[in-house]
This record gives sequence, structure tokens and C-alpha cells, in this order.
Amino acid sequence: MNDSVSAPHGGAIDDDAGLRDDVRLLGMLLGETLRKQHGERLFETVEEVRTQAKSARQGKLADPDALYTMLSGMDADEMLHLARAFSQFLNLANIAEQHHQIRVRRRRYAQGGDSRSGDFLDDELASLRDSGIGKAKLYKAIANLRIELVLTAHPTEVTRRTVAMKYQRIAALLDERDRPDLSRHDQQELKRALIRTITEIWETDEIRRTRPTPIDEARAGQVVIEQSLWDVVPTLLRNLDLACRRHTGKALPLDATPIRFGSWMGGDRDGNPNVTADVTEQVCRYSRWKALDLYAREIDELRRELSMRHCSDRLRAIGGTGHEPYREVLRGVLRGLRASQAHVEAAIDGAAPGPAPAHTSADTLLAPLMAIYDSLHECGDGVIADGRLTDIIRRLHGFGLNLMRLDIRQEASRHAEVLDAVTRYLDMGSYLDWDEERRIAFLVGELSRKRPLIPDDVPLKRNAREVLDTFHMLARQDPDALGAYVISMASTPSDVLAVELLQRECGIRRPLRVVPLFERLDALEGTAECMTRLFSIDWYFKHIAGRQEVMIGYSDSAKDAGQLAAAWGLYRAQEALVETSKRFGVELTLFHGRGGTVARGGAPAYSAIRSQPPGSVNGSLRVTEQGEVIQAKYGIGAMARETLETYVSAVLEATLLPPPVPRPAWRGHMDNLARLAMEEFRSFVRNETDFVEYFNHATPENELSRLKIGSRPARRRKGKGIEHLRAIPWIFAWTQTRMMLPAWLGVGKAIRLAVEQGELAALKEMHAEWPFFRTTIGSIEMVMAKVDLGVSALYDRRLVPPALRAMGEELRRRCRVTEEQLLKVSGHRVPLQNEPVVLKSVSLRNPYVDPLNVLQVELLSRLRNGEKGAIEDALLVAINGIAAGMRNTG
Repeated sequence: MNDSVSAPHGGAIDDDAGLRDDVRLLGMLLGETLRKQHGERLFETVEEVRTQAKSARQGKLADPDALYTMLSGMDADEMLHLARAFSQFLNLANIAEQHHQIRVRRRRYAQGGDSRSGDFLDDELASLRDSGIGKAKLYKAIANLRIELVLTAHPTEVTRRTVAMKYQRIAALLDERDRPDLSRHDQQELKRALIRTITEIWETDEIRRTRPTPIDEARAGQVVIEQSLWDVVPTLLRNLDLACRRHTGKALPLDATPIRFGSWMGGDRDGNPNVTADVTEQVCRYSRWKALDLYAREIDELRRELSMRHCSDRLRAIGGTGHEPYREVLRGVLRGLRASQAHVEAAIDGAAPGPAPAHTSADTLLAPLMAIYDSLHECGDGVIADGRLTDIIRRLHGFGLNLMRLDIRQEASRHAEVLDAVTRYLDMGSYLDWDEERRIAFLVGELSRKRPLIPDDVPLKRNAREVLDTFHMLARQDPDALGAYVISMASTPSDVLAVELLQRECGIRRPLRVVPLFERLDALEGTAECMTRLFSIDWYFKHIAGRQEVMIGYSDSAKDAGQLAAAWGLYRAQEALVETSKRFGVELTLFHGRGGTVARGGAPAYSAIRSQPPGSVNGSLRVTEQGEVIQAKYGIGAMARETLETYVSAVLEATLLPPPVPRPAWRGHMDNLARLAMEEFRSFVRNETDFVEYFNHATPENELSRLKIGSRPARRRKGKGIEHLRAIPWIFAWTQTRMMLPAWLGVGKAIRLAVEQGELAALKEMHAEWPFFRTTIGSIEMVMAKVDLGVSALYDRRLVPPALRAMGEELRRRCRVTEEQLLKVSGHRVPLQNEPVVLKSVSLRNPYVDPLNVLQVELLSRLRNGEKGAIEDALLVAINGIAAGMRNTG
């Protein structure tokens, strides 16, 4: 059900008996746990509520408010237990569903089915060859793939890491349970292990009592690398190498890095005062320590394996002089890794550092490993070299000595504030008062001079001092530990040049590449003009050496203009950036700031990449992976492998078989739809005077701040308006009430007016032939399958003042219009008609999500009337449970 997880050839699940069996088993074991821990009464209450909810869904209840009447009469403790029971069932159902997805894929490749080779990547390369792609062209595309997945800690992951790791244990036990050779005793042992783990989960507090720090978030990201990606990446490269040999006749280069990982965890300071220079430096140290630890474990295992006596003269010259030369060399490598780890650990603890570390970069570790690799091949033991040793070498090229390169993100205005303080102090005037051309002239002039600009004694306010401290801290870091410097809310060339100047002033010896992030619609419309001006500056053009990265933001553009206008604005911005870069001979990498939900750019990865403008995915792609999406995609090894294979497949196809250029008539229709949808969206969100008040009453937005799910505040700045609210809580709040407003508002009216203008046939043609339009409509249609207007109406009846309820009724009317109009375009009878598995999954979850919504309404009512204590815990559990049931938050 997660909006963002889908493989290209997933297809329908023909036999879901295994899924039904798993869900039935986990539900039964949860029921046993409830009986054992709380007695028969709680179990019977849960069953009664579930039956009532199911009957309500089937229209069998005479009183539609019967479920609310039943639940609202409970005390706070009863509501808490009930919320926990339904929440945990939904989490267990998610695990079973994810496991079944892996099971079906494994079965498909094991039994042949639609696979020719039994391997996904081999089939993909075969398909490309069948499409007319020559061996040389295919090999070049594979060898030059550059996909970087950037893990971010936006507050969308509601599950505690402690509980998430227990969920992974359940997934592993379900996987073990699929073995055909299990004895009856084995089956009973697995069942006992499952009930033990479910009991552990039930007895664990699922509520975060303290908000995680940025360092906590960064270390959680490192756990994802350790628990799955560390092993999945070399396996993926091994399979890609075999497929490459078969279909191109050439091996994948040993240093090929088609997949890399970046991070914003501990580096994203945009609106987050908790991310300081000291915090970022500690995050870099923790990342280095974890990498050294993982490599040390691998080297220790390799040392046990390489017991051979014969080696090359070169290896003996670097220390392999004993009876077992490979082990002798590896002992030295291992000692160096442990010593380097101790050096980093001392820095983390604030102790005096010891001797200089032996391994300060990936190259120092790579050198002896390559000597061993060459020696093994030289001595006829290449088959041994191609095992664990090759995996370690590939990891070094992909993960380096830092696991993930850390991006730094800061808002453009922060840099301008620093420069304003400097120019005022030097009696040069106010930088903030200068127009854009004067700013550019000043910045380019300073960048062209060799003397420093910023005096050591310049007086700075706290925020400006922190910005400068960050740049000084970056100058102390290993350049290979750092990725990009992302400028949020960028719109002008001076935003980029300011960061280049600050890097130089603070002595960063290998400057981070500076990446403007264009977020709101007006900024997206000005991307080409901004980059044209930058590329026309001699200093800048020479500085970038023919390569430029640009980030485009999905969340804020959708919050600014609505989903349809934002999607079209992003598409056009990419087209303009591709054209501008080609004109100047610059190699462009687009960095997509996507979230898990449709309103934040989420869509199945394969279709999302394949629907990008032609030329925009030219062998390279950078994309954020956010919140609960990280755990869903990468928490389990088999899912991580499927996700990475999907990215490789989609980027290869988008590069070698780009989608068609949209026809001029299609552009005209999209211009019209986007304009109409934006007018409708803004007329409500911006211009309706009571909208903010309605939003605050009808959703749990204000209460979400109690949920300690991230280190960042919910708002960029103080203020009650939607414009100050981050996109994540904006979407999270509407998802909780099942209205899902950010993804569809404005779409229905836009299509209706276009149809009235005689454009239906054209829209159907666009849906059939244009991947971008089909993916956009399909994503919104998926949202409509999750919308429940009856639930939304309940929130209004119980929580919204009578004077504001008409607004909710009007929104629900527009939502119904949107579904009706979407189905006209797609030709479907119901939303997701072509995705029966997802549609069935949604319908099966509803009887378990509905009680949580009803509980949440009553809990919000009591909380707003001043009740405290267990009410607050019950509300937070309900929020968690609804997020689990909807399979996304923000």
C-alpha cells in the first residue's frame, strides 16, 4: 500500500493464500497475547468493535453512529488498550503484506513464470537488447550509472526504532516459516518465537517519550545501512556484473558505483535549530566509526578465508612475508582499522586523540586490498578474489569510509544575513538592500580576489554566527565525508554565489558542490533564467567544470500551488533545465526532493522515473528517501534488493528508451488544467478566511506536535498560517482524517471545466500515450481509493464548530467531483480498478483503521476540553495506528 514502493514488473498476485494465512496467524497470536496479558474482556471488546466496524462498512448497521456511541462511552484506559490492539494488528498486517510481496517475487523467479533467466537484472538487460540497444551502448550506460539515494530524517517515521527492529524479527520468522523442509517441531518453535516477539512488542511502550536528537536520527540511518544495505549492495553489483557479461560481453568495472547513498541526517539545518556545527561534526565522526567497524568485521572474516601460501612478489614486498602472506597483510590492515576506530572514538568522547589514524581515506584501505586482489589473480586464484574480497572492494568504492556522504542544507536567507553583517561592518552598505545585479557583481568580484573578505572580529548575531561556524567546521572534515551544500528556498544566482564565497572564506579546501533547491512554483518557473545567468558568469562556469546539480522540491511546490499545478511546474522546470544545460554544454544531475505521499512527490519509483521528461534522466539521478519510506524500502534485505533493482532498471530505461516528447496540444491542455487547478486550490487554501481555523479544528495538526517523531519543529517560523507550516505535518494531518486534501484539491474542477470545453477525448489520449500524465492521474486516483468522506464528516460533526461545518461539506462535495472526473479520464469504474491487489489491501484494512479514527475523534474532543493523562497516550497510539493503516504519514 505504500505509495512509493513498486517494482516495474510486479503484476497482480494470482494466489494470496500465503498472505491470508500469515495475516490470520499473526492476528490469532496477537489475540492470544491480549488474552494472556489483559484477560478475556479486552479480546472480546476488540472482536466486538471489529465486527461493528465491518458491519458499518457493509452498510448493515441501522445507526451509522453506533460505533462512535460504543467507543465514546469508554474510559481513557480502555481506549488506550483498544487503540494499541488495532494499531498493532495493522503493523503486523503490513509486515505480512511486505513479506508476501517478497515471496511472490521469489516464487516468480524460482519457477520461471515471466522471467527468462530467473534474475530480474538479467531480464532487464535482455529486454533492453531486444528493444534494439546495442552492446556497446548498453555497456556504456551501465558503467556510467550514477544513482544516489539520500536518506533524510523528516518527521514521518512514527515507529520507534526498538519496535521496528522487533517487526524485522517477525518478518525474518515469516520468511523462515516458508521453508518447505520444516518439521512439525520446527513449525511449533517458529510459532513460539512469533508469539514471544509479539508479546515483546505489546509490552514495549511504542510512544516516543523524548524527541530524537539529530544524532539519534543519523545513527538510525546508519542502522539501515548495517542491517540490510551493507550486504544487499555487493549482491546487487554481483548480479549486475553477471548480467552485464552475458548481454554486453564485458564485466562491470570493479570501481563501478551505480548506487550510492547520501544523508541529510545531522546535516539538514533548514529551520532546525537543533542541527548545529558541533552536531554535524559528531555525526561525521559516528559515520566514520561505524564504517571502520563494518570494514574491520569484513577484513577479519577475509583473513580467515585467505589461508593460501602462494602470492605475488609485490604482495610480499608490502608485508606478506610469512607462511600465510595474505593473512599477514590483512592482520596489519585490521590493526590499522582498529587503531583508526579508537582515534575516532576518542574524538567522539572528547578525549585527547592518539596517534594519527592509519586509514584516513578509502584509498589507504583500498591499496592493500587491490594488491591482494591482483596477487590472487596472478597466482591463478581469481575465483577466490571474486568472492568476499571483491565485495569489500566494491563497498569501498560505494560506501567509502563514511557509509553515506553528508549533505548540508541551509536556507538562502541565512547566508544573505551573514554577508549583510559583513558589508555593514566594513562600511560597504547593506547587502540585503542591494538588488540582484549589485549582489552578483560584489560576489563575483570577491571570488575573483585572493585576499580574504571577512574579518575575524566581525560582530554576528547568533544565527549568523552558527552559519559561519558551520563553514569552518566543514573545512575540518574529510572532503569524502561530505556531499552537496543544498540551498533551500533558492531563487537567484546570488543565492549560489554567496555559498561559494563563504566556502572560500572559511578555508574549505575541496569545496562542496553547491546545489540550489527550487521549491515554490514561482522559483520553479524561474529555474532556467537563474541557471542561464549563472552559466553566463565566467568565474562560475570555469568553477563548475562542466557539471551542475539542481534540486527540485515536490513538497512545498504542492503546498503552494496544489498537486496538479506543482507536477506540471516540476515537469516544465526539468525540461527548461535540460535545455539550458545542453545549450551551455553542462552535464546536469537533477536531485528530486520527494516524500512518501503523492502530495510530496511520492509515486511508485519505476513509473515516477519513467515519466520524467526526456533527457532529464541521463544516466544520473539523485532522490531523497524520507521517513517511513526508508524502513519500508530498505529495512529488510529482500525489499532493499527489489528497490535498488527497480531504480537501476528505471534509470537505464529512462536513459536508453526515453519517453516521448509531449505534443504541443498536450502541453496546451496541461497548461489549462494546471492553471484551473491552481486557481481552485489557492482560492480555498489562501483566500478562504476561515480555512486555517477549519483546518485546526477538523484535523489533529495542533496535537501532532505532541508526537515526538523528529528533531525538526513543525513550522519554519512562528505563525499560524499554512505558509509557515511544513509540508510534512500539513499532509500528515489530512491523512489522519482520511480527507487527503493536499493531493486532490483543485483537480476535479480543472478536469470538469476542461471536459466542458470539449477536451475529454484529448485527456484520454494523453492518459493512454503520455507517461507523465498517466502517472500523475494514477497517483491521484490511488489517493482517492484511500479517501473516506464518511470518516472526514465524523471529524467535522464532533470537532468543528457549527459555523465552519459548511466548509467541510463543500470540500467533500469537491472531492466527490474529483473522483468522478478522474474516472472519466482513466476509464475506470472505481479508483485503482487496474490495481486489484492494492484495492483489496485498502478494503481489508478499513475495518481496522475505522475504529482508530473514531477513537481519535473522541480523544481529540476530550483533550481539547482539558482532559489529560492516558487520553494523550491513547491519542498518540491512534495517530501511529492510522499512519500504519494508511501506510504513509507525510
